[in-house]
Amino acid sequence: MKRIIAVIVSLIALNATAQSHQAFGAGEWFRFRIHYGMFNASYATLEVKETTFKSQPVYHVVGKGKSTGLLHLFFKVDDNYETYMHKKTGAPLRFIKQIDEGGHTRDLQVDFDHDSGKAYVFNRKYNERHNYDIPQNVHDMLSSFYHMRNTLDVENLKEGGTYNLKMFLDDEYHDFKLKFLGREVVNTKLGNIAALKFQPYVLAGRVFKKQESLTIWVSDDKNRMPLKIKADLAVGSLNASIDAFKGLKHPLNIIMK
Repeated sequence: MKRIIAVIVSLIALNATAQSHQAFGAGEWFRFRIHYGMFNASYATLEVKETTFKSQPVYHVVGKGKSTGLLHLFFKVDDNYETYMHKKTGAPLRFIKQIDEGGHTRDLQVDFDHDSGKAYVFNRKYNERHNYDIPQNVHDMLSSFYHMRNTLDVENLKEGGTYNLKMFLDDEYHDFKLKFLGREVVNTKLGNIAALKFQPYVLAGRVFKKQESLTIWVSDDKNRMPLKIKADLAVGSLNASIDAFKGLKHPLNIIMK
């Protein structure tokens, strides 16, 4: 289960340069039910709040993941992720990662200075500070998803097309690709919902079985709401699906309950 909650909380990210519409707002909240093999492994939540950060109006997004049931007895997961995003540009200003996954712990704070092209990382566990060069339009693992929801050009999506992703994770910059697989109707607890299907290229090895191991569905509407995740892991498989929500900015189109 190590780092799996991180995948669920981050969900999906698509790099873009300008906002087209507002897909979300303060008060939005999602809960996902996660299954690992035969186990109902955990729940993960994402919540959008509104506040100020260094005198700037920001969205404060909080993502949490926690193991439950029998799995919690064998492998405890208790994760907290936060990002502070500029309300107008969607750029991340601060990212926080606090995780406890089977005894593996991390406690990081990343401050972004986009003007100087620097990311300042404070490892609070070891009281260490480092800085790294970052490119323009870079995002953290949470801000990227919300930026995607505002900028995704749904009308011009082409099946099989790939998109570049710029992301700063922990203390490293990564270039990722995201492939659009097409449109489907996804059956959820909420009903049948029209969806956009994506395949991020992930790093094969310790967590994922191969590069094409992760598939993600988001609603094909103005919300671009995360609906479902399927992952083939190095050991076992994982499925996550939307379990509850509130505070959507736009109506959700349920095809049939």
